[in-house]
Amino acid sequence: MSRALRLLCFLALLPVMLGALADGVARAPVIVLQVDGAIGPATADYLHRGLALAQRQQAQLLVLQIDTPGGLDAAMRSMIKEILASPVPVATFVAPGGARAASAGTYLLYASHVAAMTPASNLGAATPVAIGIGGGAPSNPLPARPASGASSAQAPEGGDAMAAKRIHDASAYIRSLAQLHGRNAEWAERAVREAVSLPAADALQLKVVDLVAADVPDLLRQLEGRELRVNGSVQRLQTLGAPVQAFEEDWRSRLLSTITNPSLALLLMMVGFYGLAFEFSSPGLVAPGVIGAICLLLALFALQMLPVNYAGLALILLGLGFFAAEAFVPSYGALGLGGIVAFGFGCVILIDSDSPGWGIPLPLIGGLALLSAGFIVAVAGMAARARRRPVVTGPQTLVGASGELVEFSGGQGWALVRGEHWKVHGPEQLRRGDAVRVTAWRDGLLEVAPA
Repeated sequence: MSRALRLLCFLALLPVMLGALADGVARAPVIVLQVDGAIGPATADYLHRGLALAQRQQAQLLVLQIDTPGGLDAAMRSMIKEILASPVPVATFVAPGGARAASAGTYLLYASHVAAMTPASNLGAATPVAIGIGGGAPSNPLPARPASGASSAQAPEGGDAMAAKRIHDASAYIRSLAQLHGRNAEWAERAVREAVSLPAADALQLKVVDLVAADVPDLLRQLEGRELRVNGSVQRLQTLGAPVQAFEEDWRSRLLSTITNPSLALLLMMVGFYGLAFEFSSPGLVAPGVIGAICLLLALFALQMLPVNYAGLALILLGLGFFAAEAFVPSYGALGLGGIVAFGFGCVILIDSDSPGWGIPLPLIGGLALLSAGFIVAVAGMAARARRRPVVTGPQTLVGASGELVEFSGGQGWALVRGEHWKVHGPEQLRRGDAVRVTAWRDGLLEVAPA
């Protein structure tokens, strides 16, 4: 009797056990990406490849863990387009504790299907900075946009029209992202117009973010059973106990992140220029030419991925051209001085953005300008020393040499001097076969006198 009862209990529990086992086996993986630092072209490429991996593995969620001060607008918008078009939902997670999602990071939070933060993290300060020299926020803060009214692109009195357009565009963009996912649109506009920030607890209370979690496992635990609308369809997450796969940056991402640093791109350009300059001035060294060509191509590759001001790039190339011309044209330093001025102004306006982490430091610009000035001084010094050296080749070196007349008549003729025939001019009494001495070089003739 007891054996039959145990068998009945086992048969009753068998469907439950099989369902739990099937549920555990069927749980799709979760892909975790980590972004630490300024957002740029390398970050956008990293997210693109991470989303492609998530689609190949049929992941149920991609967690984008960020700690960023902001970054380039073009890279940010590219990432947001990838997130909105992705069939795999994206959870942006500001982590670890003490991390921030400033500027571009705030936009990524609002664009994601799930916005989460760790305690002691913050977000905000999303005001777009000005482009070019003298950039910054407008001198007069823009008034808050009414919730039901359309924003105007007209600048406030005494303000900057271009700054007003940037801020209106950015506020409309982040408001549309907030409305898409049902988050606090009013505070999003304040983050753009007033550059305000929020800690994690206040962000959760104001419905700026969806969750506050201690770490990724805690985030996945809280997301268990949550339904997300992705591209018009509803997806139910089963993240509790789901396998977690970290997608690390490979060599390509690290290389792209390194060479797209504006300071390094500028240094590569300078190394490439000087390497080629040394190769052309001393053909046959090979190594300077090879290194210079590689560095110059890497610099051009990096610059084409950055928001470059082409007027600044043209000024830099003009300055480098002046440096090269100084070595061959006797300009007494005018070309070199003009090259330093053009190079300095070009470096200042080269990167068409003042986003955090994407400017070229002024000390680096000053150091490169001083290096170029040292190059000009060295070239000028070598030219001056060469001018002071005695002549060792050419007709001038024949002054004082002895020779023999081989043909002479009427004060002109030919003489054999140091094994070569030279046209000479001298006293009319000289005759063929006389020994002579060269006294001067004048108008293409050797002046001779009796030896």
